Amino acid sequence: MTKTIGYRDWRWQVLWWHHFFLLWTTINGQTRYSIPEELKQGSVVGNLAKDLSLGLSDILDRKMHIASEAGEQYFSVDAGKGELVVNDRIDREALCGQSASCVLTLQVVVQNPLQSHRIEVEIRDINDNSPNFLTQEINLKIPESVALGRRFPLESAKDPDVGSNSLKTYSLSKNDYFALKSKDTKNGKAVPELVLEKPLDREKTALHQLLLTALDGGNPVKSGTCTIIITVLDNNDNFPIFNENEYKVSLKENSTKGTFVIKLKASDADDGVNGEVKYYFGSRTPDFVLSTFDINEITGQIILKGALDYESAKSYLIDITAKDRGIPEMEGNCRVQLDIEDINDNAPEIVLTSKPSPVPEDAPSGTVVALISARDFDSGNNGRVMLQLPKRSPFTLKPSYSNNYQLVTSGALDRESFSEYNIEITATDSGSPPLSSKKSIPVGISDVNDNPPMFTQPFYNVYLKENGVPGSILYSVSASDLDFGENAKISYSILDSKVQDVSVSSYVYINSDNGSIYSMHSFDYEKLKVFQIQVQAKDQGSPSLSSNTTVHVFILDQNDNAPAVIYPSSAVLGSLSHQRMSRSAKAGHLVTKVTAVDADSGHNAWISYKLAEATDASLFTVNLYTGEVRTKRAASEQDDSSQRLLIEIKDDGEPMQSATVTVSILLEDGLHEPILDLRQKTAEPSRKTGRITLYLMLSLASVSVLSLVTFLILAVKCMRNSSSSGSCCMRRSDCDNYKNPNRNMQIQLNTDGPIKYVEVLGGDMMSQSQSFRSCMSPMSEYSDFTLIKPSSTTDFTEVISVLDASLPDSTWTFESQQVSRQ
Repeated sequence: MTKTIGYRDWRWQVLWWHHFFLLWTTINGQTRYSIPEELKQGSVVGNLAKDLSLGLSDILDRKMHIASEAGEQYFSVDAGKGELVVNDRIDREALCGQSASCVLTLQVVVQNPLQSHRIEVEIRDINDNSPNFLTQEINLKIPESVALGRRFPLESAKDPDVGSNSLKTYSLSKNDYFALKSKDTKNGKAVPELVLEKPLDREKTALHQLLLTALDGGNPVKSGTCTIIITVLDNNDNFPIFNENEYKVSLKENSTKGTFVIKLKASDADDGVNGEVKYYFGSRTPDFVLSTFDINEITGQIILKGALDYESAKSYLIDITAKDRGIPEMEGNCRVQLDIEDINDNAPEIVLTSKPSPVPEDAPSGTVVALISARDFDSGNNGRVMLQLPKRSPFTLKPSYSNNYQLVTSGALDRESFSEYNIEITATDSGSPPLSSKKSIPVGISDVNDNPPMFTQPFYNVYLKENGVPGSILYSVSASDLDFGENAKISYSILDSKVQDVSVSSYVYINSDNGSIYSMHSFDYEKLKVFQIQVQAKDQGSPSLSSNTTVHVFILDQNDNAPAVIYPSSAVLGSLSHQRMSRSAKAGHLVTKVTAVDADSGHNAWISYKLAEATDASLFTVNLYTGEVRTKRAASEQDDSSQRLLIEIKDDGEPMQSATVTVSILLEDGLHEPILDLRQKTAEPSRKTGRITLYLMLSLASVSVLSLVTFLILAVKCMRNSSSSGSCCMRRSDCDNYKNPNRNMQIQLNTDGPIKYVEVLGGDMMSQSQSFRSCMSPMSEYSDFTLIKPSSTTDFTEVISVLDASLPDSTWTFESQQVSRQ
């Protein structure tokens, strides 16, 4: 497709309207513009945004810029209009010399994503240079006897313009003796020659002055002139004549100083000094030729005395003059065309057209990272360049056009493994031997939020003493994130859950910055034994990622509850307990029993009984472990009829907690029944009669049967597990941590001392419980099985049933807690 683009600077348009136009074409996806040289700065070349199908917003948003392979920034982009404009003076002759085609290659680079568009701008020649002679005056000495038709080579003019604007013709001022002819050389250039058409006569005219004019083909025509001064000499009949008018030789550019170039030979038919020839460079030989070559005047041998560089000068045209020693002096001329052969003396160069931007680690394969070009100033195979990347690199080079490449991703990237790559690119030419160069390109990998925070542990166990200070720290959880920056910033939060039907946020809160968990209030082991906290760690990425962990908080019991008396019932209500005893009671007689419980657990709940004060300490004793009040001796008539006992009840905690109960015992004569017969008495007489008594008896019978069945089942299981011993709980390993599959019971055994202690715990720690406790002693006539009504408080105020059973002297203590369905 070809389209004409009008030149928008009207002042220049008027001036150049008949001389040029702007042209752009698109060939194989490549955009090409054509403009004349010497345009003013700011002149419009073309509409890049339109021709590349880009919006005006893309110019700023995608950071469009121009990269020129010429090195100079001759063009820029008008961000407001999307136009390519001239940025600096463009001189075609300075850029391309005498080359018939002059094209500037540009790369239009846009970011996000990184793309490159190749743009070619053809610079058309305008006739801005006149033909020019190296010297303004040419001096010739011609004998008067020279034959007609003899040709005398003249200096050629130079015109930097090309094409129709280049040098076209020569003209000679009007005269009677000489005409002007042109001679075509091997390089295609015409050399003007002066031809003698009329015999010279020194006596008539000894000096001739002519004007040589060089004309180009431009419109309007431009010209340059040179004066020819001819001196007519007396006879020296023969000129030196070279074997050839033009010689062509070649030389490698790495030739050293003193290298032989060519030996010239001219002959003169005259004799003596008139036939002796000397060789010289032409009078108009440029200085760079004189500094590079030398000629032997006698032998005509040309040698190299300077350095050659194919990239600077590919050939030399050297004018040689041979002069004889006659009078007048005669001379002959020839030209040597020396072509320089390229060798591989330039290593390839790697040019970074666009600096790489950080690449996201999740960039797909084929993402363009950077634009790269390679160049080699040598020619042919010596200038053919290949690029290579290291093996196992997640990048590859994708050729785009000419010696331009795209550095693209070829595999998965992971910033956490490699945050930056130093990509070493090797450029190697095809010369012999090949030359190479290397360039390292740093490519940073930008972070993507692809890693969730990870806790140091999958779960945490925290053991917390009850009755702690509100606001104290419970624990600090910690998580880390392999990502970087905002993607690695972590905030902590507690996920909503329920603890005893209350939101967990009512119990604890967390510092969102460091993961420290604090209590909202103190905890009571008797109400809450264990609970869970779901902690979430979330990063600040987009989208954010998170992970969870569970913190198990176990409340540790402290001895914060004093023993509570549950029997005698009157003591529970705070009044004095009155008991009766016959004066005929013997030693060891069971008077009554004090029963207490402790809401704490473990050692904190182990209770002991002690007689603190008594009216007569020699009459009564209290069992340390069962609380049984028995006579130490038989009562006598001398004993007071009213005995008062103060019994102290202590637990085994630290610090110790205690309670006291006062029992008043009335000694009576003629009383034969025991004051307390546990085998027959099922409950304290209720003063209520009728229907209420019946309900109470039915309730008591049901609970008693249930308790007895439970006890029997546990006893059978214990005996099965300890068949090698006569005791149900002889070995701790047999009975510890027994779990009932239906009631989730736990059995704990304590065999310290004379008392066997079994504690059966059932149900989870969060629910209410029932306790079944039996306290037996080797000194007891009876063993007591006490069933406690379910209660969520530590004040056990109602005794449901007290049963008696005869057991051997090897007695033990049994306590069971079972789950009550909520």
